[in-house]
Formats: sequence, structure tokens, C-alpha cells
Amino acid sequence: MTEEPPGFGGHKVAFTAMAEGSAADYAVLAPFADVFRHGLADRMLGWLRQLDDAETPYRVSLLDHCLQSATRAEADGADDETVVCALLHDVGDLISPDNHSAVVAEMLRPYVSEQNHWVLRHHGIFQGYYYFHHYGEDRDARERFAGHEHYQACVDFCHRWDQPSFDPDFPTHPIEHFEARVREVLARQPRFPAA
Repeated sequence: MTEEPPGFGGHKVAFTAMAEGSAADYAVLAPFADVFRHGLADRMLGWLRQLDDAETPYRVSLLDHCLQSATRAEADGADDETVVCALLHDVGDLISPDNHSAVVAEMLRPYVSEQNHWVLRHHGIFQGYYYFHHYGEDRDARERFAGHEHYQACVDFCHRWDQPSFDPDFPTHPIEHFEARVREVLARQPRFPAA
């Protein structure tokens, strides 16, 4: 059961341009982000469930693909945060299919490690190793990141959890199995790294 998000008590800021705001105005705004942050886990889980509705030519739904990826990560002994990243790694497809890796990486950036953010941000390019050549593209595009401290983590993410997770016969955990971990990760105090 989730607790109620904070409200604003009917208060509104006085300004119409941010440069005109007073300390009192910004005190009213301070809890505003908390209202949206409070519902983040529910929205993410909802977006994940929407992946089940997208018709695809794969032998599994995109939801099943994400659940398989997370199930494999868990079975490999990945920490809870990494399992959550494996679960949510393709949620960005709902917003921007051609840039889904960057979308999900930035959505999760305040709540995950730098390594997990980097892996999420680059997994689309690294996953291309398995199919880019079939479209006349460079399957080794990931090699431009060779030597990066998180390069191998991204190779492993794609090889062990992402690319093999299209198997309709794979025993996969349901969303409910992962839900508490999603809520724990997304309830963390956000960190705001420099852009």
C-alpha cells in the first residue's frame, strides 16, 4: 500500500515568470517535485505493463522480454538495483523507440549508480552487436567505447540478459516478483549529477 503524496493546500505562486519568484513562492514549490516523484514507481510499472500491449514480431511481448532480462539478472546474482535496471531497460521504447536507451537512462539516472546509468544509456548500441550487420550497419559500433570503465558491464548486460531474453519457454518471474525492488530503488533520495 502506498502512502498519500504531499499536497499543496491550495497554495499557488504569485509569479508569472520564474525570475520574479520570491523565497515564499519557492517554498510553495518545494514539495511540487515530491508529488511527481511519489508516483514514479507506479508510472514506471504502468509503462512496463504497457509493453505487453505492443504487438511485435518477436516470439514474446516486450514485457516478457524485460521480465526475462530481470529474471536472468537475478539468477546471475545481480544486485537489486541492477535487476531493476534489467527490468526497466526497454521502457523508453514507449516514448522514443529510436532513442529508448537514452530515455530510460535519464529517467533512472537520479536513482541508480553511474555504472547502471551508463549501461542503460549505451545498451542499444551494444545490443546492436547481435543484429546491426543484418541492416548493413556496423555491428562493432560499440567498439568506440572500448576502454571505458563500464564497457565490459554493458557487454555483459547485453550478452547475458538482454539478447537471450526472447524465449517463450524461459521460466520468467512476473512483475509482482520485482515490484518491491522497483519501489525501493525509485524511492531513493535522488542525486542530481552534473550534466
